Amino acid sequence: MSGVDETVSTQVEHANASGLTPVVFIHGLWLLPTSWARWTELFAGAGLAPVTPGWPDDPTTVAEARAHPEVFAGKTVRQVADHTAAVIARLHKKPAVIGHSFGGLFTQIVAGRGLAVVSVAIDPAPFRGVLPLPVSALRSASPVLGNPANYKRAVSLTYDQFRYGWANALAETEAKELYDTFHVPAPGAPLFQAATANFNPLTEVKVDTKNDARGPMLLISGQQDHTVPWAIASYKKQRGNIGVTEIIEIPKRGHALTIDRRLVRGRRDRARLRAPLQLTGSAPGLLRQLDRREADRDPRRERRRPAADLNRPARCGGVGRERLEVALEDPDLLARHGCG
Repeated sequence: MSGVDETVSTQVEHANASGLTPVVFIHGLWLLPTSWARWTELFAGAGLAPVTPGWPDDPTTVAEARAHPEVFAGKTVRQVADHTAAVIARLHKKPAVIGHSFGGLFTQIVAGRGLAVVSVAIDPAPFRGVLPLPVSALRSASPVLGNPANYKRAVSLTYDQFRYGWANALAETEAKELYDTFHVPAPGAPLFQAATANFNPLTEVKVDTKNDARGPMLLISGQQDHTVPWAIASYKKQRGNIGVTEIIEIPKRGHALTIDRRLVRGRRDRARLRAPLQLTGSAPGLLRQLDRREADRDPRRERRRPAADLNRPARCGGVGRERLEVALEDPDLLARHGCG
């Protein structure tokens, strides 16, 4: 596969050969594809085929990325979106697409092109037409936007900048651990493009929210996110689509919610993740994975069944969540029941 690294080529080949539903994970600024490792393990264990395409020229490791920051410089929104679309085009089955931060923006872009069976945008960066821009978001972006020369550069965050924008909802020890483990330089161009999108009619930072082929979409927001606060989530723009559109807020979580330790920690977080997992993947399998991990953590705790029968037919005009829950189990089910 031209322009795609060996790992992703292998993932695509496995997805195609196995016939499993592919799930494409798209990372955002200051991360690498490896930041999705726990997610891909969980989804693979539930019978899905994870694919982590990354951005063009992404280094393989954090150490390599920090040693060669110049490889990130100059990458633009269109380059990354087209790169992701090219990977999706190699898949035999239309995938679910999950993205975080700018990866959440790219998720909405490819969904707007009709390339996703269902999509999940986590703390997504704003696009043209999303107007509110809170002070906390400006402060989080200021390490890049504060110097126009950064447009063509790769920029790293200091720990204090990472702590404010990403890890403000975490204890100091975990914040430092995440910074040391995951943080890498990032191109400045996408932030400048997003910041000027509402003033530039030719911007690359735009999403087709009206495409009837967009499919079901879930937006997830961390309650304490400084980088992409609730006020600039894309929900109001997306809800006009004919496809089911939902948004949830995860309490006491910040922008680091895809990489922090609390993916499946404790009863409360497990309950909060139940809904997005139902909406984004092979729900019964994913929930069994969570139940198994919870039982392994505390043998005395009763293993719980999913709260609803997720294989029941979707009902047109019924609860939107039902339709999202079955979308990956059987993408044709909606059409067979007249809900396509």
